Amino acid sequence: MQPEDQAAVAALIHRSTNTWYEARGLPSVFSCSPNDVALFCRVYESLDPGCCILAEVDGRLAGSCFWHPRETHVALGIMNAAPEAFGRGVARRLLSYVIERAEERGLPIRLVSSAQNLDSFSLYNRAGFSVYAVHQDMSIEVPDDGLTVPTAVQERASAAVRPATAADIPAMVELEREISGIERRRDYELLVQNAEGIWHVSVAKDDAGRLSGFLASVRHPASEMLGPGVARDEAAALSLILAELDQHRGGAPVFLPPSDRPALLASLYALSARNLELHVAQVRGAAQRPAGVVLPCFLPETG
Repeated sequence: MQPEDQAAVAALIHRSTNTWYEARGLPSVFSCSPNDVALFCRVYESLDPGCCILAEVDGRLAGSCFWHPRETHVALGIMNAAPEAFGRGVARRLLSYVIERAEERGLPIRLVSSAQNLDSFSLYNRAGFSVYAVHQDMSIEVPDDGLTVPTAVQERASAAVRPATAADIPAMVELEREISGIERRRDYELLVQNAEGIWHVSVAKDDAGRLSGFLASVRHPASEMLGPGVARDEAAALSLILAELDQHRGGAPVFLPPSDRPALLASLYALSARNLELHVAQVRGAAQRPAGVVLPCFLPETG
């Protein structure tokens, strides 16, 4: 992707994603304009310049894929094929390119994708990816004056939370390495610096003052979502979710809690969370089983 391609790539992402969901009677993912979706191009290009590849069929843009080389792995970002190019092997060719780059580096490839899209699941599964975690795609409508949190939920959210600063980044990187086995310092520098003015990041501390979790969120017409984040336990995760939900008053952010955390899910249901779909975390290569609570996201792509 070159700078002059970004508008066309944003339009492709918008059209391809919405077409897939609408064809199945599901709500559109992007209710914003294609111009708003250019946020993905800006953010990913600032993180990993030159790491968006394009596919053409008969001289026309037919597909795009963002990929992110990180210290411990390669993350596969958002991938799209133009609706008129569905079934012509565009996604398979883009994926092959990323696999080649990961193999050159000797790194595993990670991604988080919708479990509803069996076409993409089959694409990844045939290429050697396997599922290592399942996440529930949930949403909570936050009133203009904030959530009314039931007493029982407040009691479970016992961690002390405050906004993150640049000084927290080394501990954030170390904690994610401990819990998820991955490292991505540049992502957290981007989120905490917040040059776009659309992110907020919270950190949680335990009684000893040790970092017990962190969680970011984004609020923009193209993406309103909590994540990325990790926490040592469900109390810290719930405390962070409540803090970031308060940044979305008047909105309805999406977030992806793990499906194997029933106590956390019970608290979220008590806040009137509703399920939208399921997402699966997949890897081609080795992946550490999460040693805590992981909340992935798509901007920047968790992978």
